Amino acid sequence: MILFWLICAVMLVVALMFVLPSALAADRSRAEDENARRDANVAIYRDQLSELEADLHNGIVSQEQYAQDRDDIERRLLEDTATTVPRGKKSQLAATTRKHAYLAGIGLCLLAVIFYLRIGSPDAITNAATGAAAPSAAAGSPSAPGNRSQAQIEANVAALANRLKSNPSDAQGWAMLARSLSSMERYGEAAGAYEKATELNPKDANLLAEYAFVTAMANGETFQGKPMELIERALKVDPNNAKALQVAGTAAFEAKNYQKAIDYWQRVLKQVPPTSDAAQTIAQRIDEAKSRLGHKEAQETQKP
Repeated sequence: MILFWLICAVMLVVALMFVLPSALAADRSRAEDENARRDANVAIYRDQLSELEADLHNGIVSQEQYAQDRDDIERRLLEDTATTVPRGKKSQLAATTRKHAYLAGIGLCLLAVIFYLRIGSPDAITNAATGAAAPSAAAGSPSAPGNRSQAQIEANVAALANRLKSNPSDAQGWAMLARSLSSMERYGEAAGAYEKATELNPKDANLLAEYAFVTAMANGETFQGKPMELIERALKVDPNNAKALQVAGTAAFEAKNYQKAIDYWQRVLKQVPPTSDAAQTIAQRIDEAKSRLGHKEAQETQKP
């Protein structure tokens, strides 16, 4: 009988090695999914804050617009992370899950022993003692951890897009998705996201200007048609919006209306710090437009 109980103890350990990983796997999977979703959102918010700070540094947005956009991004980040279970609470939930799993595993094994004592023959186990422990080696082999994809940006964008499916009225979310897609040069998809964002927030001149730009990029880098309509809408909302003026100048330059392009860009130049990179870039564009304007006027003068 001593041999019987020793074998029972071995079988109990073997059974627990099978039962406990399955019982705990669901809890680990839920925690990993939650952490992945949170990390994806945080990464997207970090990218948007970096882009916003770059716009402020280059004079593209005013200090007031920067503060407003930053507050919106930080508020959304807090809302997302606020739904995460605190670490102490997670530990308590994990401990409770493990406790239940252990009790279930031990209970199942004890029930099996009682059942065997009632209908089985303990003496018959002696001959099978040697082979009883064999399954333990196979049961203890760990599963290989999953490798995360290197395309982290694509994963973050996909996570945000999936979340917007369940919350399509989130204007800030659509704007963030659109800017992320634009930074990845996925202009066609970005235009669709900007369309959603501007439908929900039609009075945002920055969004309309960005929408015009990605639409032009998606349409073969031409501002004729819908991009020009979006630029006009942006300037109606805010005639002095730096982004709208920049894009309007680019559209005028493309149409060879160099004087109009100069006028737009000079209005932008007045809004940005004189020593900023943006000021230097805009000044170069103005010089190029002036050069082409002079060449164009010289050609028209030579015509009979």
